[in-house]
Amino acid sequence: MAPRASIKLNGVTLPPQMIAAEAQHHAAATPADAFAAAARAIIVRTLLLEEANRRGVVPQPELVAPGKRELDDEARIRALMDAAVPVPEAGEDECRAYYAANTARFRAADLFEASHILFAAHPHDTAAFKSALERAAETIAELAQAPTRFEAIAKEKSDCDSRANGGRLGQVLRGELVSEFEQVLYTLDEGQIAPSPVKTRFGAHVVKLDARALGEILPFEYVRDQIAAFLSERTWRQDVARFIEGLVATASIEGVAMHPETAAA
Repeated sequence: MAPRASIKLNGVTLPPQMIAAEAQHHAAATPADAFAAAARAIIVRTLLLEEANRRGVVPQPELVAPGKRELDDEARIRALMDAAVPVPEAGEDECRAYYAANTARFRAADLFEASHILFAAHPHDTAAFKSALERAAETIAELAQAPTRFEAIAKEKSDCDSRANGGRLGQVLRGELVSEFEQVLYTLDEGQIAPSPVKTRFGAHVVKLDARALGEILPFEYVRDQIAAFLSERTWRQDVARFIEGLVATASIEGVAMHPETAAA
């Protein structure tokens, strides 16, 4: 294996041991990728600290957790960012434009009332899962002839604790159920039993939708502060990226590509 090329910042070689120590904090597909990511992180941190020194930044370390203060370098970089890249304030028109373009994001969660009969089986136990599906299908066929027996059958056969309530899960919000179960609830009419078993990691389910209430769009006034915070944070992150890119552009960097996506092209 060819020796790894030295990585230099403004003519100074970064010690490989320092990069290797940093690499453990960077998840990557290969050790080489982690090493390169660590080198980039060290270069950016060094450039920020040098810029803080150039500007004469003298911060006061702040508490980051009970009884724990920032390290000096962390405090200097934070103070530099506070001075060089202030957080912008999103304007009313900007917030309203974002709301109008993304209205669906501000819909209250859908609410379901559902019941089920579970035939439990581990998905990796092929025989058990096949049997669970067959039992669920037989139960659906039985309920097609006598749908009012759902509660009684749930109490008799279900492997879920909800059997004590006749299979009723009560009110659940969108996102509280496993996705396969939830997706079926959107396809059913109120009072309808799913025509085929629903497979999840828990086993095979006979699913019934008791009621559904689709969430309404929240008014702008209700989400205005949330939108403003999001837009301010997004713009600030973009400004930080541009600030760092400016520092990198004026530095002499050898041995590592600061923009790996362009290096791989």
